[in-house]
Amino acid sequence: MISHILPENTNISMQNDSLKIIHGDTRSRIKELPDQSVNCVVTSPPYWGVRDYGVEDQIGAEPNIQDYINSLVSIFSDMRRVLKDDGTFWLNIGNTYTSGGRKWRQEDKKNKGRGMSYRPPTPEGLKKKDLIGVAWMLAMACQLDGWYLRNDIIWYKPNCQPESVKDRLTVSHEYLFMFSKSERYHFDQAAIKESCANGNGLKNKRSVWSINTEPCPEAHFAVFPKALVKPCILAGSRAGDTVLDPFYGTGTVGEVALELDRKCIGIELNPEYVNIAKKRTGSVQKNLIPVG
Repeated sequence: MISHILPENTNISMQNDSLKIIHGDTRSRIKELPDQSVNCVVTSPPYWGVRDYGVEDQIGAEPNIQDYINSLVSIFSDMRRVLKDDGTFWLNIGNTYTSGGRKWRQEDKKNKGRGMSYRPPTPEGLKKKDLIGVAWMLAMACQLDGWYLRNDIIWYKPNCQPESVKDRLTVSHEYLFMFSKSERYHFDQAAIKESCANGNGLKNKRSVWSINTEPCPEAHFAVFPKALVKPCILAGSRAGDTVLDPFYGTGTVGEVALELDRKCIGIELNPEYVNIAKKRTGSVQKNLIPVG
């Protein structure tokens, strides 16, 4: 099993390796990947105005929400070139609220990642306390850019982060959008079928997934849960295929891909997360047979 961490300004050469972690800004580094070189994309980009990752020019910190949407649509357009014609793209994204005029957010003892040194201004046309439909804004923008929008999956989080709000419901869900590059594409329905409630046979997987969030002590916030990633990879790829995550974070997609006998390419800007991802996938690699 070979794991490469490719630093910034390193040219990409596709080899028969099981895992590549590419350090750098996905806005530029994804342009280096060859055409139609991956079978499936599973990712969760930074959410707009939700977390400060401490990286200059970070996606999600744009003062204008439309700049955020445009930046992601541009990345996903480059990504569509990299994806095979029968490939699928699974996008996890959540909505958010306007900041109400606050310029920063204090740390929370229960959620160390909550503290922020900035808060984006209220988008033009919206009001204080408005729910911003960022998830659907992004999904519709991707659809207009050429993607086939095939499913809106509700990720219900039974152990969601508590909120002290008194004038609305606590948010306990996010979205997982399934896109395809073409009208016809690879989708393994049988690989993700669910047991019927009466225990008699199997049924197609439904579009509401109840999955707990997973903590990551090294990163001080909940990460992409493996149980959310696994059905995407099983349905969207075959054994030996390559899965791409252009916002690799702490490496959950790579960890699941390796466990399912897939290859993975991850692109990550934050060097701290690259190191965390390397440690997380290292334990998986020791138990796998080398590919190639």
